[in-house]
Amino acid sequence: MIFIDNTIISEDLLDVRFSCPLEKCKGACCIEGDAGAPLEIEEISSLEDFIDKIIPFMTERGRKVIEENGVFDYDAKGEFVTPLINDAECAFTNFSDGIAWCSIEKANEEGKIDFQKPVSCHLYPVRITKHKNFIGVNYHKWHICKHALKKGSKQGLPLYKFLKEPLIRMFGLDWYEKLDESVKIR
Repeated sequence: MIFIDNTIISEDLLDVRFSCPLEKCKGACCIEGDAGAPLEIEEISSLEDFIDKIIPFMTERGRKVIEENGVFDYDAKGEFVTPLINDAECAFTNFSDGIAWCSIEKANEEGKIDFQKPVSCHLYPVRITKHKNFIGVNYHKWHICKHALKKGSKQGLPLYKFLKEPLIRMFGLDWYEKLDESVKIR
């Protein structure tokens, strides 16, 4: 384990080699699973504020779920998550050439909103667990990412470097530099 500020980081972030080839996995992390993507309370507020600008990028089925249930749901633990379509793909998922993509991110890329996408999506396959006195930063190993492990191994790309941008978004540049430094003294 690596300790930085109030976080405890799994060494998997340094040891696992990872690089997501969307053309292989087809965005399976947006489609599979037993719940939607974890949401922060601030993200729910952003989704509510921007939903009218996100909806044009969504599928009809996704729009219907949002209209009927709102921009968030609860998982089995009572935590906020994105809503799902028929307990399958995220309501914000759309498809192009058989590859899942995020309607929220697309609205951001086209300059319609200033919210990129939920940080939990941006960080995947890293999952954040908030505890009373610390935050756990862990790798979520899942069979759908087998192609990312293979590509990452070929490239020699550590998971924490593949996720540099979202880790900085979540914890800040100073935190990321401390993580990077921990590799050198390991």
